[in-house]
Amino acid sequence: MRKKINRLDTKHYPKISIITVCLNSEKTILRCMNSVINQKYPKNKIEYILIDGGSTDKTVEIIKKKENKIKYWHSKKDKGIYDAMNIGLKHCTGEIIGILNSDDIFFKNTLKIVAKYFNKTKIDYLFGSVYKSRVYHNFFPQKLWYTFNIYPSHSVSFFIKNKTQKKIGKYNIKFNYSADRDLFYRLIKNKNYLGISTKQYEVFGKFNMYGASSRVSFFKKNIEEIKIRLSNGENFFKVISIFFIYINYFFLKKILSFFK
Repeated sequence: MRKKINRLDTKHYPKISIITVCLNSEKTILRCMNSVINQKYPKNKIEYILIDGGSTDKTVEIIKKKENKIKYWHSKKDKGIYDAMNIGLKHCTGEIIGILNSDDIFFKNTLKIVAKYFNKTKIDYLFGSVYKSRVYHNFFPQKLWYTFNIYPSHSVSFFIKNKTQKKIGKYNIKFNYSADRDLFYRLIKNKNYLGISTKQYEVFGKFNMYGASSRVSFFKKNIEEIKIRLSNGENFFKVISIFFIYINYFFLKKILSFFK
């Protein structure tokens, strides 16, 4: 994996807001926070916002040790991960916003890469490469008509201009598992917003594949994706047809892999 990145050839370092939401994350929260706090980026240009959902383990105790590095944080019950993200958005004053879940981390040059793209190109949002079991890369909005697997991840990878976030709106908390996908759907379908991906070697960080999203069943995830499409005005029969084609394709792949 290449570690070298292009220098930020601009005098302007945009202020970047990072939101971390957590609940009972004592095992991972310190590493997550340190990956934001220790970025190779001007400290006065990093705005860190942490929304804890009322942890009962040692998470709050750990947060307090770093609270002088955090612009805003609280620990109180909320309506779930996307509600917590919406709360975080209210406190963002940076020009650019990113999400980092409590069991994920940024690599040290992430914010420099982010700033480079937003300064040099007229984009509204950006997807960086992410390391999971391997490096996941690219952004394929043209495939949205049949799949949501068109970007590396939400946490770690995704950055958006604050003014674009305000225009497109908050995360829709009626979607328990995939409100991020609903947000991306709205961004892509609105032709006024431009999103791109970084180069493959520009890896933003590491995404924990065993986090909360990994515990959502295949059918729950797909049923919610159907609801996202329908709530955004797609034709019912088209959506159901594509769903059944996808299900058959999924299980056919499983069967064929069994005989390999």
